[in-house]
Amino acid sequence: MHGASSAIVYLVDDDGDYREEMVEGLTRMGLDVQGFDSASTLYRSYAARPADVVILDIGLTDEDGLSIAAHLRASQPVGIIMATARGTVEDRVIGLQTGADAYLVKPIAVRELAATVTALYQRLERSQPASHRDRQEWRLEQGGWLLSDGRGNSLKLTTSERNFLGRLFSERGQIVGRRALVEALGEDVYDFNYAHLDTIASRLRRRAEKSNMVVPLHAVRGQGFTFTD
Repeated sequence: MHGASSAIVYLVDDDGDYREEMVEGLTRMGLDVQGFDSASTLYRSYAARPADVVILDIGLTDEDGLSIAAHLRASQPVGIIMATARGTVEDRVIGLQTGADAYLVKPIAVRELAATVTALYQRLERSQPASHRDRQEWRLEQGGWLLSDGRGNSLKLTTSERNFLGRLFSERGQIVGRRALVEALGEDVYDFNYAHLDTIASRLRRRAEKSNMVVPLHAVRGQGFTFTD
């Protein structure tokens, strides 16, 4: 993470007026804030410049905020704040269980949001050792047959996993369409069960977890997959 006055904050909300108001307000309060209208735009920027805190609406067009929170929580340390109109107890519980550190219900005053960001950021700064704050350096080694996280953990890949990840690594941080991934697998794009891509991704995540690795592999609804680290 960064110094207290230079926390990087990403705000994701598809309401343009609200997003602009919050970004301008938080910026005036000294935070380094960038706004996004979708999961796909967030993932691209997050891959190039990870945020310290991400503020998420739930009802987004391409991928809901709960799914984004789960993906971000699995990749690397980051503070997550839900800022949404969904305010029932059940909504709050689900949001916190999914990975949110704080849950705010709209309408939200800019001062309240800024105070929540600052408090969360400072808590994360105190609680995480330096070794955990370093970015992982994911690599494909041994001709693409071995996935390494740069921290001493590695995983031998199957043929389909090697081809799948190889295509994603060629465009790190970008969304690779499902058709392109099917082509990378050497399969017929017209005679392929596209749900099998989700199976490959899920199986890879599970196998990686057994090797103490949390793979930053994300499915972007209606588009494809991205490897964000």
